[in-house]
Amino acid sequence: MTGSPAERRRVRIETGGPVLVEGPVELTGDDGTTVTADRFLVAVCTCRRSKRYPLCDTSHRKRVRTDT
Repeated sequence: MTGSPAERRRVRIETGGPVLVEGPVELTGDDGTTVTADRFLVAVCTCRRSKRYPLCDTSHRKRVRTDT
């Protein structure tokens, strides 16, 4: 492995959910746009349903309809 522990970022993949990255991070999209997040943990959208893409807004969660 290269890089000191201070340079490495921990990434956790959530099944059916976002990729969690220890922040702060800078994300560059395939169109060249850049988003920065200064949070200590950043959720990166993998389903592309997020209105804040590439950041997750929990749009991947199943919606349960309750008719009363």
